[in-house]
Amino acid sequence: MSFLDTLFKDSFRQDGEPRRAEEFEGRDVIVSPDTRRASRIPPGQTRTRKWPVLDAHGTPRVDLKTWQFETGGLIERPLKWSLDEFLQLPAALVYADFHCVTRWSRLDNLWGGVSTRTIAEMVGVKSEARFVVAFGHDHGWTTNLPIEYFLAEDSLFAWSNDGQPIPPEHGGPVRLIVPQLYAWKSAKWVKGVRFLAEDSAGFWEEGGYHMRGLPWTGDDGERFRWQGDV
Repeated sequence: MSFLDTLFKDSFRQDGEPRRAEEFEGRDVIVSPDTRRASRIPPGQTRTRKWPVLDAHGTPRVDLKTWQFETGGLIERPLKWSLDEFLQLPAALVYADFHCVTRWSRLDNLWGGVSTRTIAEMVGVKSEARFVVAFGHDHGWTTNLPIEYFLAEDSLFAWSNDGQPIPPEHGGPVRLIVPQLYAWKSAKWVKGVRFLAEDSAGFWEEGGYHMRGLPWTGDDGERFRWQGDV
């Protein structure tokens, strides 16, 4: 049994204390910088050992045979992949915490997938691109984020969590994971991204959620627009 096989015992229920980021050093795992904090729970958050299910429109039915991931906007080479093709892209492992804006945090996640940087390199993102919009399969759902967080080393399009395929209720077969922002920016059931020069509000952002969404800013994080946008 490998080191990674011993990390997580159960489906998605966590027991015990979270592992230390140092345990992943030298093991081909990208360590999210926020896991190195002395206190890993952001202001206003509480740790959960479960993985709650939250969504805007319910879990969509995604046909895996016709699933496609498409890219567009300010790029040199618009590309698209079938699910089989996407799962064959160079894989990465990311150790990261997961902070939901509804005030729970799930620590100690090991995500598997393809780095957002890999996708960006393949499509040739133009220098004027400053923002990204991610599209989901659920009734036109979108979310926006600054490109520097999309391209952070610990961001990826994930197809596994703790060694298991991500189930539909948690955004499978593929979801975006951006650990340094609140989890609504980590689009479930992702089907594509578009690179933009100007910011464009997504589904929850149109409803008043923050345009950036940093969990560690101020006394309560960047949850809503009235707290100030960038």
